[in-house]
Amino acid sequence: MYWSRAFHTGWVLLLFQLMCLEAVPISMDKTKVKEPEKKPEEPPASVDTGLHYDRYLREVIDFLEKDQHFREKLHNTDMEDIKQGKLAKELDFVSHHVRTKLDELKRQEVNRLRTLIKAKQDLEGGNDIAVDHQALLKQFEYLNHMNPHTFEVDDLDRLIKSATKDLENYDKERHEEFKRYEMMKEHDRREHLKTLDDEDRKKEEEHYEEMKKKHADHPKVNHPGSQNQLKEVWEEADGLDPEDFDPKTFFNLHDTNGDGFFDEQELEALFTKELEKIYDPTNEEDDMVEMEEERLRMREHVMNEVDSNKDRLVSLDEFLVATKKKEFLEPDSWETLEQNQAYTDEEMREFEEHLAQQEQDLNQKAVDLQKQRDELQRQQEQLNAQKIELQQVKSIEGNPVPEIHAVDNQLHTEQEVQQQEHQPTHHAPQDVPQEDHVQQNPDLAQQGLPLTHQDLAPGHQEAAQGQHNLRLLQHLHSCVQRSSPTRI
Repeated sequence: MYWSRAFHTGWVLLLFQLMCLEAVPISMDKTKVKEPEKKPEEPPASVDTGLHYDRYLREVIDFLEKDQHFREKLHNTDMEDIKQGKLAKELDFVSHHVRTKLDELKRQEVNRLRTLIKAKQDLEGGNDIAVDHQALLKQFEYLNHMNPHTFEVDDLDRLIKSATKDLENYDKERHEEFKRYEMMKEHDRREHLKTLDDEDRKKEEEHYEEMKKKHADHPKVNHPGSQNQLKEVWEEADGLDPEDFDPKTFFNLHDTNGDGFFDEQELEALFTKELEKIYDPTNEEDDMVEMEEERLRMREHVMNEVDSNKDRLVSLDEFLVATKKKEFLEPDSWETLEQNQAYTDEEMREFEEHLAQQEQDLNQKAVDLQKQRDELQRQQEQLNAQKIELQQVKSIEGNPVPEIHAVDNQLHTEQEVQQQEHQPTHHAPQDVPQEDHVQQNPDLAQQGLPLTHQDLAPGHQEAAQGQHNLRLLQHLHSCVQRSSPTRI
């Protein structure tokens, strides 16, 4: 469910629920009112204020109320003195054990906040940015961030004032959130209509108007907190005769925790019967989120009318005074949500413009990210190509180049030299013709290399030397190519 019924009362309610005495018994006509079965007494459930520091708030209160001196001062201090910080000064008189535990709680809370700040920084991509924890802690006004080790009077004063202020703004924030919910729902409906053809769009519009009329067709809703509204609860929820309605008895029956006050949760429970007239979770036309907003509106209205000291609690005296007013006996009609649109046309226009801008920003970010992705892919391909070339160069350099040796004043590869070493040596007579000498060196002749410089005619040795060097280089090049792996 979008709104939780478990919205409770905060600092003030926590203090009084933990500390106040049993409610004074009231006389009841036992012939008219059924006595409820006696059940074992249970301590009041832990109150959740809805604040982000709710756990810290409750733990501080739990330990403070264990100190007898502070407990007595709390019970005898009125709300205005609490708000002004007079109660916080009593912290100096609590026991050493309680102060030590409060010090520990504060250190834990400071560490929790620092962890949250670090996590937020990481999510926002600021891992390499230096974080000024002291500066960021300033946003948490309920804590004295300059002293993260001990719990002092200033800490209690800050906690009381922050809880009071935050709870006063809590309802306003819930209304704003509900308004955004309603505008988003309308925006989605309009966007859906754009995807339909003319015939389907007409059917969808007709269905929408039909659901609106069906939702508005419900029994009359009583004014919240009026005599008629409370009498219905008395009769239908309590099973009592409406003619015997008694405000004091009614208060006692619905003060479920017996603390002598109606808190916000107990007040909201009184409106369930009225809300059931308008909302049914099984009906398509009824939105349970809207039901919780209606419940909040009813509770706020009664609080404004009855809570005279603005402590977010309704005492028995305040309740009895309210039942004597004209508004209780002859109230105005109550306008439900369908009669009061949550937003104006101008607010809806600004909301859709904001959504359009957000969509445009997201699309631009998507384009930028795609460009970055393409650039990274291109760079990766370049790196892969360079890696392949480097591997090929290393492979070529790893193959040995055939060595050239001079044997008998002639050039031979190492393999040819080894073959000649295993062959018998033939000595040709000096007067063997030059043609026979060429035949004995077929390999060099076929490779185009000269036999010896002495075989050349006088005057041609210098030219032959240049040709010899050129052919030697060509021979080395061909040897390297034959020994290297073929490139693909």
